[in-house]
Amino acid sequence: MSHGSHGSAAARPSVLTTARRAALVGATALTAALALAGPASAHAEVEADTPRALATGVTLTFVSEAESDSAGFTELRVVLPEGISPGDVSLDDAPEGWKLTAAGNGYTVAGPALKPGVDAEHSIKVKQLPNARELVFKTVETYSDGEISRWIELPTGGKEPEQPAPVLKLKAAAAGAASLAPSPSASTPTSASASASADVTRSPTPSAVRAAGDDGGGMPAGAVVGGVAAVVVAVGGGAWWLAGRRRRSAAAQS
Repeated sequence: MSHGSHGSAAARPSVLTTARRAALVGATALTAALALAGPASAHAEVEADTPRALATGVTLTFVSEAESDSAGFTELRVVLPEGISPGDVSLDDAPEGWKLTAAGNGYTVAGPALKPGVDAEHSIKVKQLPNARELVFKTVETYSDGEISRWIELPTGGKEPEQPAPVLKLKAAAAGAASLAPSPSASTPTSASASASADVTRSPTPSAVRAAGDDGGGMPAGAVVGGVAAVVVAVGGGAWWLAGRRRRSAAAQS
């Protein structure tokens, strides 16, 4: 009888040890994920004050989130979608000292290097948006240390791209809206960014819709599954918090 009692007591530390190990694995995964959350959250995006097909005098605002802690943005190269020519675009707002230059099938906006970690935001005024459901604005970012980041990828086969191009969704055109006369095209680009972004070409509006990512790794033991689920929720919250903190930091320094 005493032997059975001894066996039961010996089993308890084993259960506690397993629980501690599971908690340690979860904490390690959370720490690693949070360490990567900053760079992974960086992206380029676009929004409009009037996101409607055939709308005129529309202001488009672009935001490129900083990825480098040691170099700042010096130039952005934007490829315009079909239906918008460089002659239809004028600079509305940009970092101090930055200028817009028409370049082939798009434009560059460039100037003095921004501080490391500061997002680059600029706005353009567009004569008229084309009659489309969505517009793609491939963007190439150049940093003061020569580093180049290309946000030019489109969804393929339902797969989420690693560096997606900014996409603007449009509402249907208003009743009676019509296309204005097209503006003349710009000449061939002469800026240094032309060679850096030579692989960026005009693309038609993608028909694919981004599919939500699905991590398929299965886990054994119910207790471990619960621990991993908690880590995933914490990582998601951490990534949103870090992204929000970066935006607030950029706004405070701009």
